Amino acid sequence: MTQIDNTFIKLRAQLRERDIKLWEEPYYLDGVGSIESEMDRLAGTLSGDLGISVSNCRCALTEMQDSALRKLAERKEFTETGLATFNVRCVDSKGGTAQMIEVKCSLGAPGSELQNAVAKRMGLTDPSHVKCISAGRIIDGQRTLAAQGVKNSQQLMVVVGSQVQGQELHERIQRIRADVEVIVDADHRFMQMEDQNGRQIFLPPIENRSLLMAMSMYEKGRAAIQREQFDEALLLLLEADELFSQCNSQFLEAVDNYALLNLDIVWCYLCLKNITQLPDAQRRLEICEKTFRLSYGNQFDRLYSIKGSSCPERALIMRLRLLQGVVFFHQNRRNEAYERLEEAGKALDELKASDDHISLLVEMGYDESEARLALRSCAGNVDRAIQFIQERREKISEERKTSARVSQLNQELKEGNSNRGWIDPRGVSRLIEMGYDRRLVVEALKRTKNNIDRSLDLLQNHSEELRANLPSTLAVDETLLSTLQQLGFQASSARVALETTDNDFPKAVEYLLRSFASKTELLGVIRAMTKILEEHGPSGSNRTTNSNDASPLANFSGSKLTLIERALRQAKSEMETYTAFKRFNEDLSDNNPDYLDLPLVQEEQILMEYRKLLER
Repeated sequence: MTQIDNTFIKLRAQLRERDIKLWEEPYYLDGVGSIESEMDRLAGTLSGDLGISVSNCRCALTEMQDSALRKLAERKEFTETGLATFNVRCVDSKGGTAQMIEVKCSLGAPGSELQNAVAKRMGLTDPSHVKCISAGRIIDGQRTLAAQGVKNSQQLMVVVGSQVQGQELHERIQRIRADVEVIVDADHRFMQMEDQNGRQIFLPPIENRSLLMAMSMYEKGRAAIQREQFDEALLLLLEADELFSQCNSQFLEAVDNYALLNLDIVWCYLCLKNITQLPDAQRRLEICEKTFRLSYGNQFDRLYSIKGSSCPERALIMRLRLLQGVVFFHQNRRNEAYERLEEAGKALDELKASDDHISLLVEMGYDESEARLALRSCAGNVDRAIQFIQERREKISEERKTSARVSQLNQELKEGNSNRGWIDPRGVSRLIEMGYDRRLVVEALKRTKNNIDRSLDLLQNHSEELRANLPSTLAVDETLLSTLQQLGFQASSARVALETTDNDFPKAVEYLLRSFASKTELLGVIRAMTKILEEHGPSGSNRTTNSNDASPLANFSGSKLTLIERALRQAKSEMETYTAFKRFNEDLSDNNPDYLDLPLVQEEQILMEYRKLLER
C-alpha cells in the first residue's frame, strides 16, 4: 500500500460525495476530449481539501478520467458485440504484480476460453495452468462465464508463474488433490477430525468425507502460507472453500474451521496485494466475525470467561480486526478503520511473548510453537507456561487413547453394518460401558437413529424384542481362516474379520489390511502373498505338488490362488495410500493447535503501515 493508493482512495470518495463525473461536462466533451481548464480548477479545489499537492491531485484525476472513459468504451463494445473486457492482474508468489493485461471474451463462452486468452497474452503454452479468480472463486473451465457470475469490465486475478513455475504449481496442486482423495477414502486410518483437545469427531460417512476433503486442502493451504507461498496457498484455500460449500451448513456454523478459512483467504489477498477482491474480502470477514461470535460469545465474553483475556484465540480476533481495518481503509471508511486498527494494536501488544522466554522453553525441549502459545495463555509466566504445556500434552494423549478405541469400533461397525445405516461409535462405546451387550446396543441405536436416551429405553425395557430381531450370525469358515493365517494375518484378527464380514473373503482381507498400525506389518503380508503366488502360481515351480508334501501351502486351489492375487492387489493399493499420506504430511505441523500460533511479525508491519497512511 503506497501514498499514491491513499490519494486515489481519498479522491474517489470526494468525487462520489460531490457527485462529480469526470467523463461528463464540464470535464469532458465528446469530440473535444478532456477540458484541461476545468480539470486544473478541480485539482486546485480538491488538493486543498485533501492536503495533497496540486500536481499529484491533477495526475490522479487524469488517470481516473482515462479509466472511466475506458470503461464506457468497454460497456459500449459489450452492448454492440457481446464481447466482455477484463482487466487481469497477474501475481507472483510473494504478492508482486507480474503484469497487468487486458483480455476480451464472451460471457457465454466457457471459462476455458478465458484461460486460453490469458495464456496467449502471457505467452504460455498450457492454458490449464492459468487459474483465474473472480469474486473469491476459481473460474471453472467447463461452465460459462455468465453462469459463474462474471461480468463485463470486471477485474480478475490470475495466479500463474513462468512457463516452468506455472507447470510445477499446477502439478503440485494436482498431486495434493489426488493424495487427499486417496487418504480420505482410507476410512479414518490416516486422517481423523479432532477438536483442539485431541477428541475425535465422528460424522455420517458422506458428510465426513466432504468435511475431511475440505479440511485437508485447508491444512495444505495453511502450510503454504507458513512458507509464504501465497499464490499456492490461495488456490488451495479456494478449493477448500468450494469443498466446504458442499458440507452441512449447520455444522459449519457450529465450528470455527470455516471462519478460519475465510480469514486466511483474506490474509492471502492482502499478502498478494490484491484489492480487486475487496468485496469478497468484506463478505468473508463478515462470515468470520459471525462464526466467532457464535463460538465465543457476542463480545467474545464466553471465550474470555473460560480461558482468560490472554488466551491464544485472541490472536485470531486480532488478525480479524486488522483485516477489517485494512478493508475499511480501502473503502475510505477512515473512522471505522482507525477503530479496528487501534483494537488490533492493543491486542497485539498484549499478545507479544518474550523472545527470551520462548528461547528458554525451547532449550528445555519444548517446541517453539507450543512455547509461544503457552506463554500467551499464561500472560508470559514461564512456570505456569511449563505446567500448561504438560497438562495439555497429558489431556491430548488421554483423549487420543480413548479415540483410538472408538475409532477401531467405528471401523468394525462400518464393516458389519454396511447396508444398515451409520451407527455413531461414541454412542456404542458409551452404552457398552454401561454394561449392555454390543449387538443389542447397535440394534437399538440403528432403530433410534443414534438417539442415546431412546436407545437406553429400548435396552432397559425392550431388550427381548431387540434380541429377537438381531440378524443371524454365521460361524467362521475355518478354511478361510486358515488361508488368512497362511497369508500372514494373526488368527485372532482374522477370526474377527470373518465374523464381521460374514465370511466374505475379499471384505475380510480389506478389513485386515486397514487394521494395520504400520507400513512394516503391511509389507510382511505382501511378502507372504508374493511368495505363495511365486511358488504355487501357474509359473511357480511347485504348481504340481508331491502328494506326500504335508505343508498347508501345497493345498492352494486355483480359485484360492485367484483370491490371493486379488488380496495382493488390495495390499499394494494400500501401500500406495501409505505413500500418499507420507507425501501429504511432509510439510504439516504435528502441533495440534498450531492454527493459533501466529508469530504476529507480518501483522505488526501491516498495522504500522496502515496507521501511517491514516495519519497523512
